Amino acid sequence: MTKHSGKFIPRPRPETKAWWDACRGHKLMVQHCLQCGAFQFYPRIVCSKCMSDRLEWRQSCGHGVVSTYTICRLPVGEGYADDVPYVIALIQLKEGPTMMSNIVQCDPDSVKTGMPVEVVFEAWTEEITMPQFRPLPSKRPS
Repeated sequence: MTKHSGKFIPRPRPETKAWWDACRGHKLMVQHCLQCGAFQFYPRIVCSKCMSDRLEWRQSCGHGVVSTYTICRLPVGEGYADDVPYVIALIQLKEGPTMMSNIVQCDPDSVKTGMPVEVVFEAWTEEITMPQFRPLPSKRPS
């Protein structure tokens, strides 16, 4: 586990517990609606498209593209001072949903809209493992 003192640590709720459990096992899961076939992220108790409660978890392939991003150059608090600069991005997953995450393992100034990325996981606590994204190996800037 890496140092995360002073950072916001998410707290699993009943509707997100399965998602956090999967992340701890290095699996990125998305909800799939059995009624209309839509995939969704963030976890909810009903489908955001048709309001059905017939949802199941499916493993994402973990690939997506950067839809938009920002580079944080000033820490939002002391717990983030060692991380700057860092990238916060919206990632459109191959399955369709968009999720917010960090882009890691590359120079923040090399991140581009449309850049293909893959999920990687970082354990923050014994309970919380955060999904983050890095450029696909064949697309990583030097």
